[in-house]
Amino acid sequence: MKIIVVGCGKVGAALTAQLSQEGHDIAVIDVDSRVVTDISNNYDVLGLVGNGASHSVQMEAGIEKADLLVAATDSDELNLLCCLIAKKAGGCNTIARVRNPVYNSEIDFIKEELGLSLTVNPEYAAATEAARVLRFPSAVQIETFAKGKVEIIKVRIPDGSVLDGCPLAQIHKRTGTDVLICTVERGDQVEIPNGAFVLKAGDVISIVASKENTRDFVARIGLKSRRVRDCMIIGGGKIAFYLAQQLIDTGIRVKIIEKDRDRCEELCDLLPKATIINADAANQNILMEEGIRECESFVTLTGMDEENLFLSLFAQESSKAKVITKVDRLDFDEIIKRLDLGTLLHPKNITADNILRYVRALQNSIGSNVETLYKIIENKVEALEFMIQTDSPVVGIPLSQLKVKPNVLVACISHDGRISIPNGNSIIRVGDSVVVVTSHLGFRDIRDILK
Repeated sequence: MKIIVVGCGKVGAALTAQLSQEGHDIAVIDVDSRVVTDISNNYDVLGLVGNGASHSVQMEAGIEKADLLVAATDSDELNLLCCLIAKKAGGCNTIARVRNPVYNSEIDFIKEELGLSLTVNPEYAAATEAARVLRFPSAVQIETFAKGKVEIIKVRIPDGSVLDGCPLAQIHKRTGTDVLICTVERGDQVEIPNGAFVLKAGDVISIVASKENTRDFVARIGLKSRRVRDCMIIGGGKIAFYLAQQLIDTGIRVKIIEKDRDRCEELCDLLPKATIINADAANQNILMEEGIRECESFVTLTGMDEENLFLSLFAQESSKAKVITKVDRLDFDEIIKRLDLGTLLHPKNITADNILRYVRALQNSIGSNVETLYKIIENKVEALEFMIQTDSPVVGIPLSQLKVKPNVLVACISHDGRISIPNGNSIIRVGDSVVVVTSHLGFRDIRDILK
């Protein structure tokens, strides 16, 4: 596909990297010549220096033949204008990054009136992911499928758990719950395991199940399944606002520590039910005074990765809180993972994944296309949800008789709203929602699972 990306900041760069990796024809536009040069050299894409809202610049980028334009600059208004011009000039699909909380409440109207294919809000998406984890603090990561009825939850097996030394084939016998373990991370090793695989304490496992079965399973393997009662948030930016809003709505007490006084006053008006503290959280005495030892969850959302990492490490040493750490740069991702900080939040990757899901569905708008896409393990394992819209080679045949590629797992089938963990006798039907977990990256249609 021919895709134009306007804005080469964190989101634009992450998106360009993923789209380029999947073989699309990419053109990038940015006003900063150095950024354009770096991206065009790193990913072999066409780079243009200029204003992405300019009709002449878009024409030079090939808007008339483009399938999609993604506007991801720092300005919501500029993004919307880019999409409006692209729609008039090329008639292509358009995606705009829209971050302002004022626009967030009106996003459906904006999307419809401007003819946008999709709007993305990195801060809101990151806040939603963090809120989801805080409602289930034993989880490292939680993703949902089938309109929220199915979850993929990543947890670490604790010492003394019934899963320590348990072959996968005996999971149901030992826990009495209907779940499927679809990936196992053991050190640097990643497995899509079979029934003979033996689990160990310390393994990070991804499980697929209905919401009800997930909670039963987590409790039976020795982990907490109730949500946190309070949350201390460091940094008062957009993610903090969206997160606090969602937590307060579910009855979780929220305290935000922000060093900018003017921003504190804004947050007091926007979040009257939250406690807003004007202080520098880098001061350990401040954290102690505000109750870090007693808090049940601690989320670092400042604009500096280094500060977030150090504060999270301090929280782990000082308390038993569930820790969530925002990290924007991925240069030292492997090293950061070794720190074992629990849940890491990558706003730009969440946004890029949302756009990538749309792109894959757009490529195959007739068949059983991608409804939901998550990177369970970055650049190694994906979980995809397919809506079975038409007859295909997978329909009406027991799974045991399908010639499925290696390292592909049909993890869940939703039929008429009923969720089932499939076995060899399970059959996929037209209208079903099917979740597939695979180490093959880039699937666009359910038929891609076949050899």
